[in-house]
Amino acid sequence: MSQYVSRLGRRSSATSTRLRLHRRPRRVAMLSVHTSPLHQPGTGDAGGMNVYIVELAQRLAAINIEVEIFTRATTASLPPSVELAPGVLVRHVDAGPYEGLAKEDLPAQLCAFTHGVMQAWAGHRPGYYDLVHTHYWLSGHVGWLAAQRWGVPLVHAMHTMAKVKNANLADGDTPEPAARVIGETQIVQAADRLIANTTEERDELVHHYDADPARVAVVHPGVNLDRFSPADGRAAARARLNLPQDALIALFAGRIQPLKAPDILLRAVAVLLDERPELRSRIVVPIVGGPSGSGLAKPEGLQKLAARLGIADVVRFRPPVGQDQLADWFRAASLLVMPSYSESFGLVAIEAQATGTPVLAASVGGLPVAVRDGETGFLVRGHNPADYARVLARFADDPQLTARAGAAAARHAQSFGWDTAAAATADVYTAALQAHRRRVRSHHG
Repeated sequence: MSQYVSRLGRRSSATSTRLRLHRRPRRVAMLSVHTSPLHQPGTGDAGGMNVYIVELAQRLAAINIEVEIFTRATTASLPPSVELAPGVLVRHVDAGPYEGLAKEDLPAQLCAFTHGVMQAWAGHRPGYYDLVHTHYWLSGHVGWLAAQRWGVPLVHAMHTMAKVKNANLADGDTPEPAARVIGETQIVQAADRLIANTTEERDELVHHYDADPARVAVVHPGVNLDRFSPADGRAAARARLNLPQDALIALFAGRIQPLKAPDILLRAVAVLLDERPELRSRIVVPIVGGPSGSGLAKPEGLQKLAARLGIADVVRFRPPVGQDQLADWFRAASLLVMPSYSESFGLVAIEAQATGTPVLAASVGGLPVAVRDGETGFLVRGHNPADYARVLARFADDPQLTARAGAAAARHAQSFGWDTAAAATADVYTAALQAHRRRVRSHHG
């Protein structure tokens, strides 16, 4: 009897596995209105979200879920569609002028963008897309309408939230508009499933936006562990980037805007050199990235600050670089510094750690998940430059600290592969499809 039950159990679990696989979507329409997966991260509004979408789409395609990414065309020279990888298609939608449109002006173009998405869909047979996955609130609005029109579930990833950003503004930074808060609230109610990067982000969705906890899934973003690896080590990376072998290299990599707080790093270095002038000859502070968002108005603001603080000689400004070269900058650094005011996850923290480089970060958002305090790096509460200066001094005084924390960091990063993230996302899709079918059945019942 027990053998029969176990055999039956095996058969029913095999059947449920088949059913579960069967219920996975075959083709997903992914929407990213304001930032193209083909753009260079670190420029304009391109950052971690671009990397997230590219990597996720490729790994989903590898497990037989085709992805079509709709994004706004930003130049006339782009073809209507580009194959990013087998099973991943990027569709460029005409919506508004190609150049010079700020993210703040995009809500006015959402009708045009929706029209482009609907036109692409109209060319297909019914049921072509099984699910809509939107990134950031602008895409969420288009996806909400598309999912309703197509009769498919909507899965939404916030990436950042207006209410959370407004609660953690840098001095003098512009708050997010009320229209965004309203938009986000509507999407939270409309989505079949919400994807949060961390447990804290899930709690924020529930607390600030009254999200149903049962509809919020936590999926940690991944990191490309082939690209971001210790490779041939720190010395070789420094030689390639023409950086001194024995320097303390405190790196900032990301968009230059008040939210990311690169100014805190500069102020911390000024405090450190004030107290320890003998360190000046062996500290280098590379700032790799371009101005973005509210930083666009004053792109040279950070350079002026470095001059005013009297540390222009140790700071090196570099434009945004491709992912392979970014991995080299991480490898070359003694530590990556992330003093952000708000960070939904902080992908660069995992990327840097994967190359064997520790991270000094503000204890905000997803950074406490990305960085193990005291083991793979250090977390600082608040944004007092003196607190960051103290940690920099520890790295200056203990030449082995980078190697020790870096080895732990590389091990820690191994659990953040994109394959894990894609499999978890596919499970969220399956749950959304099931919930959607149940809802449709109950409406017709």
